[in-house]
Amino acid sequence: MQSNKRPSASLIFIFGGSGDLNYRKLIPALYNLYIDEWMPEQFAIVGIGRKPFSDESYRERLLDGIKQFSRRKDEQNGKWAEFSKSVTYLQMDAEKDESYDGITNIAKQKEQEWGTHPNIIFYLAVAPQLVPDIAPKLGKIELCGDKKCTRIVVEKPFGHDLKSAHDLNTLLMSMFSEDQIYRIDHYLGKETVQNILALRFANALFEPIWNRNYIDHVQITAAETVGVEGRGGYYESAGALRDMVQNHILQIMCMVAMEAPVSFDANEIRNKKVDVLNAIRRIAPEDVHAIAVRGQYADGWMKGEKVPGYRQEESVSPTSNTETFAAVKFYIDNWRWQDVPFYVRTGKRLREKNTVISMHFRPAPNYAFPPEAADSWRPNRLTITVSPEMDIRIRFQAKRPGQTMILDPVDMIFNYDKAYENHEPEAYETLLLDVMEGNATLFMRADQVEAAWKVITPILETWETRAPVDFPNYVPNSWGPEDAEALIARDGNTWATMTAGAK
Repeated sequence: MQSNKRPSASLIFIFGGSGDLNYRKLIPALYNLYIDEWMPEQFAIVGIGRKPFSDESYRERLLDGIKQFSRRKDEQNGKWAEFSKSVTYLQMDAEKDESYDGITNIAKQKEQEWGTHPNIIFYLAVAPQLVPDIAPKLGKIELCGDKKCTRIVVEKPFGHDLKSAHDLNTLLMSMFSEDQIYRIDHYLGKETVQNILALRFANALFEPIWNRNYIDHVQITAAETVGVEGRGGYYESAGALRDMVQNHILQIMCMVAMEAPVSFDANEIRNKKVDVLNAIRRIAPEDVHAIAVRGQYADGWMKGEKVPGYRQEESVSPTSNTETFAAVKFYIDNWRWQDVPFYVRTGKRLREKNTVISMHFRPAPNYAFPPEAADSWRPNRLTITVSPEMDIRIRFQAKRPGQTMILDPVDMIFNYDKAYENHEPEAYETLLLDVMEGNATLFMRADQVEAAWKVITPILETWETRAPVDFPNYVPNSWGPEDAEALIARDGNTWATMTAGAK
């Protein structure tokens, strides 16, 4: 195995240590980093929660999560016994100030034991409404005054709207510096999303044509086949626009549209992303109906199984107007992208589960070819599949074998699994390693979060004041409401799907 440059000693406190995120994602990710020899030589993980666990029973529960959810669930490599020695549990009430003395005591103990002052990471894997209660109590701890070594990680959603996001930023930055705050979006840790920058800026083939002169339009789809999966209470206050577009999709859009950075410094990358968000054309309330579509799934059939409509889901109002589907057409008003539409869509109970970016190029002139050659003519297309498959496809024209000049669109495919023997790391592995290393490149800055909220606020406010008259308006196992097809068809375009792209 390669010799990795490991982070310095790290002490990780996970608030919500007995919760689902830690069980399914965080501990499996940290364990995989340990197996791959990326964890620090000296580290400790402390799960914090209200539930009563001994260290031993806590470790047994976490091992069960690894067996179910780790990418290595069938190949533990016999290292759990070693790894678990560094995992303990602290039962505490996070609402009581005096409870935080336990954190200070553990930190002092580890510093004495290791003979060095470690990175101290507070991961808030808790419900969003608990963050404003926990953060101020952490801010009072002497440990948090060390801006170089102490970091706080906050999960999305980051705010419910622009005002709440601004208030949360103000609260956090009254106690921590921006360099200490890591606002995490797991989509940005996916290998294929990171590869967008490599594809664009490490290849002379793409960057010269990555602009309005050659690209006709861009599509970003984040589709799910599942419903709300018992999260109806959360989803009722969120909806597809907040849950997916404001963070995941707009962040992917920034990666696609940003200008070339002068370095891979964290703030340089994030400056370029903020520039994109600030350049997105602001939407007037009277134009929302023309550029944004919302939908809600009805009951129906999904892969041979009868499924309830959104309004029949647990903890959902029978008259709910919350959208489970959203499609929006954005424009980026700058030199590179002027008048190039960016179509984005996301939804639940859709036909396929995937996250796909499609760059559709302007058609090449075909006047030099005989009429029969153009029957199946398709413009060039670059497709980046973020999940569940991870691949990059380039569609181009090729002559069909035979005595006549007939052209067919064909795909050239780069697939991660086939190209590399090693399994690609999970997104949380990448992001947790970055936190330990103090690398904030893939994390959102305060101005970035607020700029994203400003983009969608006109849509949110319009939808909240104008109740939909046709909910539910799409059936499961479809691609959403008919209006979403009309949104893109008005410009002479159609939504690309991987089924079509694979042909």
